[in-house]
Amino acid sequence: MAETIQIKYRPGAAHLEMTERGDWCDLYTYEDVTLHAGDFKIIPLGFAAKLPAGYEANIVPRSSTFKRWGILQTNHFAVIDESYCGNDDEWGYPVYATQNVTIPAGTRLCQFRINKKQPTLIFEEVDDLQAESRGGWGSSGA
Repeated sequence: MAETIQIKYRPGAAHLEMTERGDWCDLYTYEDVTLHAGDFKIIPLGFAAKLPAGYEANIVPRSSTFKRWGILQTNHFAVIDESYCGNDDEWGYPVYATQNVTIPAGTRLCQFRINKKQPTLIFEEVDDLQAESRGGWGSSGA
């Protein structure tokens, strides 16, 4: 089943494409970015989007991002809510530089996928969960 995401690109921005080799879609830097070790920046990705109703987007680094560029995503996992969908709601990638680096415009730096939003949760307090314990933290042997 396919879902449609409406995209409004900034002039000259790289256009998004899905490949058949994975579930995640690469995102591209919109402009050249120079960072010095210790700098924080939200790197513009060159577009705003309107997600399908009932979905959110999650952004993470590509597997080669740190090795190649020495940057870390500051919140480790970004969530774009479906209400972040106006013409000026440009997607960005928040990073912290561990070294001096210049990243050219059009670089595949991070990736995203969409997921159904979490349903409303109800928390029911109980005295006993009536389930077998696995033994606590770290009990899987990993």
